[in-house]
Amino acid sequence: MAKWIVWLGLVGALWSGCSAKSEYQELVDSELQRGVRYDSLFLGLTFGMTSQEFFDQCWDLNRQGRVMEGASNTTVLYRMAELPHPASMNFYPEFQQNRIVQMPVTFAYDAWAPWNKHLFADSLQLDVLALFKQWYGDGFIKVTHSTKGDAYVKVDGNRRITLYTDADDMQVHALFTDLTAIDH
Repeated sequence: MAKWIVWLGLVGALWSGCSAKSEYQELVDSELQRGVRYDSLFLGLTFGMTSQEFFDQCWDLNRQGRVMEGASNTTVLYRMAELPHPASMNFYPEFQQNRIVQMPVTFAYDAWAPWNKHLFADSLQLDVLALFKQWYGDGFIKVTHSTKGDAYVKVDGNRRITLYTDADDMQVHALFTDLTAIDH
């Protein structure tokens, strides 16, 4: 959680220095003013779902063999075939007033190892970005930080998608945020 807050602050700080009203903030304002909602996340999950609706959907996906218990039984694990190499996607939403408002997601290639450089996070990030462009369309903006590396952000209506790497070489993180439910 703290990592995602740091990255969101980082993304905001990077864009806030660009102009009096940053390119990012202009994008957010423009998208929110459209009044269009994009609540779809993935696997039939949406912003605004209650915790019971989330659990019911995951139960159905589990019965179909599509998801299972994730890391330390604190996330939902989706074994992905949509990327160039077998990968794991762990997720669990954040709720406000019993509704999904954010969805943190962690990706890792299953065969990651220190000697498999082609499966490191920098490659995985670009592979997830390509997949997200298929799922959510073009329009991701690249943000580069001098020490943290590259992040990608897309805003459609109320939905912001942030894609970034961490300090390790293994994982890539995505954060789906309903901008109408949080301070931005």
